[in-house]
Amino acid sequence: MPCGPLATSESEKISFNQLNWQTGHRIKYLKVDAETGDEVPSEYIVKGYQLEKDRFIEVTKKELEEIALESSRAINIDEFVDKSDIDPRYLIRPYYLRPDGKIGHDAFAVIRKTIRELEKVAIGRVVLTNREHIIALEPLDKGLVGTLLRYPYEVRGEQEYFNEIQHVKLTRDKAHR
Repeated sequence: MPCGPLATSESEKISFNQLNWQTGHRIKYLKVDAETGDEVPSEYIVKGYQLEKDRFIEVTKKELEEIALESSRAINIDEFVDKSDIDPRYLIRPYYLRPDGKIGHDAFAVIRKTIRELEKVAIGRVVLTNREHIIALEPLDKGLVGTLLRYPYEVRGEQEYFNEIQHVKLTRDKAHR
């Protein structure tokens, strides 16, 4: 099943540029050395993975290519869950999915029918742009909607943000304001 176009549109989104209010010129961003403050030419910039504070290991383009996952356009289904079991914080973006080729149509129809009959959401894995993603599949008309999901490590726990909120006992008066 190939991932199709995004099921949402951001074409109406307004974006702004940053300007110098005195001259009206656009602001551009420079890549600078964090220690010296000197501008660094693009040809001197490499990728690095941080092992610990102030300690990096360089990763070459060739090494990244060797470990890159190849997009197979296939979705591997791992389990079926109730839609209510998917916390909205994990949702990223929906895609419309459709079959690819005659053999694809048959498999697609079976998957769509199974999901409908179970009244569940299929959870699977798909490789897009050299990265494996979790995807939730739901039937929609003759197709499927595949919604990319965040991994658990990508969702912060609310406790660190909510711990300091005081418990306030609301009286009838306070609750209706």
